[in-house]
Amino acid sequence: MASNIFLQLICGVLAVLSVSFVNADDPCKYYNWTVTYGTVSPLGVPQQVILINGQFPGPRIDVVTNDNIVLNLINKLDQPFLLTWNGIQQRKNCWQDGVLGTNCPIPSNSNYTYKFQAKDQIGTYMYFPSTLMHRAAGGYGGLNVYQRPGISIPYPIPDGDFTLLIGDWFKTDHKTLQQTLDSGKSLPFPDGLLINGQANTTFTGDQGKTYMFKISNVGLSTSFNFRIQGHTIKLVEVEGSHTVQNIYDSLDVHVGQSFSVLVTLNQPPKDYYFVASTRFTKQVLTATAVLHYADFQDPASGPLPAAPSYQFNGSMQQARTFRWNLTANAARPNPQGSFHYGNITTTRTIVLANSASLINGKQRYAVNGVSYVNSDTPLKLADYFNITGVFSVNSIQSVPSGGSPTVATSVLQTSLHEYIEVVFQNNENTMQSWHLDGYDFWVVGYGSGQWTADMRKTYNLVDTLTRHTAQVYPQSWTAIYVSLDNQGMWNLRSAIWERQYLGQQFYLKVYDAIHSLANEDNPPSNILLCGKAVGHHLWSLQPLM
Repeated sequence: MASNIFLQLICGVLAVLSVSFVNADDPCKYYNWTVTYGTVSPLGVPQQVILINGQFPGPRIDVVTNDNIVLNLINKLDQPFLLTWNGIQQRKNCWQDGVLGTNCPIPSNSNYTYKFQAKDQIGTYMYFPSTLMHRAAGGYGGLNVYQRPGISIPYPIPDGDFTLLIGDWFKTDHKTLQQTLDSGKSLPFPDGLLINGQANTTFTGDQGKTYMFKISNVGLSTSFNFRIQGHTIKLVEVEGSHTVQNIYDSLDVHVGQSFSVLVTLNQPPKDYYFVASTRFTKQVLTATAVLHYADFQDPASGPLPAAPSYQFNGSMQQARTFRWNLTANAARPNPQGSFHYGNITTTRTIVLANSASLINGKQRYAVNGVSYVNSDTPLKLADYFNITGVFSVNSIQSVPSGGSPTVATSVLQTSLHEYIEVVFQNNENTMQSWHLDGYDFWVVGYGSGQWTADMRKTYNLVDTLTRHTAQVYPQSWTAIYVSLDNQGMWNLRSAIWERQYLGQQFYLKVYDAIHSLANEDNPPSNILLCGKAVGHHLWSLQPLM
């Protein structure tokens, strides 16, 4: 009873302090989660994993656009812990982003209450641990944002939906994996692939009905392809963008990405194989599930549906077929195509090249020659309290530079309301996957080789998707446009966790000289302080004039 009263009081405070006032149309959803260790056997071998309320994977969050999430997280691990909400934009509120550049980790045997809004988004998202190598132990789950009443979606309401969390998995303990990286070595190849924390699972539906599968790549390192025996899949949404509804036999999903597809059970009633397998790897890992037609007992049979024969070029061609549905509504009743992104002149171009180097004899990864190191003080707190010596906005350049790689707590400063072009240049022979917190961006182009300004002639400036995570193929580039309309300190990182952990990330400071609650919320009153921020006091919660 006392905890319920406490959570109600929290939501009341949220209603008072938030610029987007909570009303009958913006309700609160309350969650009380406890994070612990537990023992499960996802690949047949007992191992320690991270449980949330005793569940592996963690509980699924289902909310409606503009719902306010009030989530009290109790950390019972023996290490500090944070969750990040992958793809939730945290409008004007990077304080709730759940990464080490914005938040102090929650100490052992302590708690923190996240308070954020699923503002103006509809789509398939996920959450996962952002601290240390906790992501290799679980702690992840689905986060689905559904449309509000009166907001149409461009397909009939499905007869049901399933969340599929698919990713590579190690049998090795997450602390041992961390020690491997800390010692300067790379991680081994994963031991297997899991679907919802299992090597085998079953999804049941009725013949003739259509179901939505919300699919996310929660793995650490590898892309996967998924397909369903005897069935086609219709792509309808990618990370908040309604898509032109193309039909596919299979789809590639890269690390950190999320898709929604529709599948109609229109085949002879029996069981069929659902297959996910790693892409572009010498050793192919495979996980299977069963698509079960209810009331029928014929088991799945025959060979597993084969992976596509195409490789990098074919996968890139498939990615180019993902198009924005310009006639569909977004979370608000405005046509998605009303913002003509291709007709706006960009204010600057940032070229980001990933690299792998040895620094002081240890494996590190870098962006434009700078390998990121975390600070004991979150960068956003250092910026808020004017604490010097934590980061420098001159530590990373906006184009690749020669010279020996260095380490730094790197921040690239930009201005609020800039409209920028970012090019991810991959000169390595490995797949890359890049994620930007706080934003969706337009993926305007993919190409092989070295990017040059002349490549802009190949951009899709009409109906490309907006999304939060983009793949970059080996010896290739990917270009995006970003409208910097969300002030704050935002993590731009490799979604491949080894590379993120060893430095392939930095922070984008989206800045305006005038402090205004119209641009950015003040820090929450329950904010945790650590590092050099200990002992500091929050500014007034009133807007500065």
